[in-house]
Amino acid sequence: MRRFTKIFSLLTLLSVAFLNVGCGKDSNSMTKDKKDVAAIPVEVSQVGTGNIAAYFSGTATLEAEGDASVVAKVGGVVQQILVEEGSYVKAGQILAKLDAEKLAVQLAQAEANMRKLENDFRRNEELFNKKLVSAEVYQRAKFEYDSQKAAFEMTKLDHDYASIRAPISGVVALRMIKVGNMVLPNTPTFRITDFDPLLAVLHVPEREMSKLRVGQPASLTVDAIANADFTGRIARVSPVVDPTTGTIKVTVEVRDPSRQLKAGMFGRVNVVHDVHTNTLLVPKGAVMAEDAESAVFVVQDSVAYRKLVKTGYVNGANIEILSGLQAGDKIVTTGQGSLKDSTKVEVVLN
Repeated sequence: MRRFTKIFSLLTLLSVAFLNVGCGKDSNSMTKDKKDVAAIPVEVSQVGTGNIAAYFSGTATLEAEGDASVVAKVGGVVQQILVEEGSYVKAGQILAKLDAEKLAVQLAQAEANMRKLENDFRRNEELFNKKLVSAEVYQRAKFEYDSQKAAFEMTKLDHDYASIRAPISGVVALRMIKVGNMVLPNTPTFRITDFDPLLAVLHVPEREMSKLRVGQPASLTVDAIANADFTGRIARVSPVVDPTTGTIKVTVEVRDPSRQLKAGMFGRVNVVHDVHTNTLLVPKGAVMAEDAESAVFVVQDSVAYRKLVKTGYVNGANIEILSGLQAGDKIVTTGQGSLKDSTKVEVVLN
């Protein structure tokens, strides 16, 4: 009996010893884990200040302000072509010449007849003033002279029309005749397009109508010309809302002295309608939108704190902060998806 009691006591002591060792090990492990919590690596940026613009964005196909089909005003054989497709021409410049030999002869004949009748008229006018001829003779001489003078002017006009001229300034977009072709009156000969300015027509929702007005600046980019921005302005704003679409027509004119832009190009237009100056700006990627709230993580003493902010305009890579931050605050720009409020962080890029 005494032997059994000793064995039982020994087993009890061993069990207590094992339990103490196990508990001590778990306690030390938890303490160590608490001390060794790893900081989450993040990238940060300082809150800066600057200007930011609000703009309306839209797309449009560029159109030419002026586009004219040049027709022959008289018939004749094409004798000479002075411009080619792609040539820039000014209004009134000669584009081609028709054979005007017959017209030149008719012009000389009309001028000779006019001079003869002019002399007759002057002589009868002198005699009429001396009351040597009747008023009827004088009036008939005057009528014949005036009629021939008008015929001469008409013939001279036809002779001038043998030189086909540009009605507007622009670029020759199409040539439709060749030397030796016989053209009739009103035959199309050239097409001229005025690329200065080009127009981008936007259809803007009526709720944006109050923000847009004539003269506001605009910028344009086109897919065909990479890394190039073109400037323009609102030229016209329609006062009428289209009842079927609920939009208004806004015409933006773009001037391109380099003549890189062409009618028919597809472009993206941004119309600036307001600018906030000297306002707080942060990278757009730093702001997290959650349940109609916007928040950022502000880093202080290697700890990231979640702060609610009120945002304003968004433009390019930046977003405006209206409240919640101060200039110089360090905010997390990369890695915030792994953070919670009061998380320990390690700044890897500042």
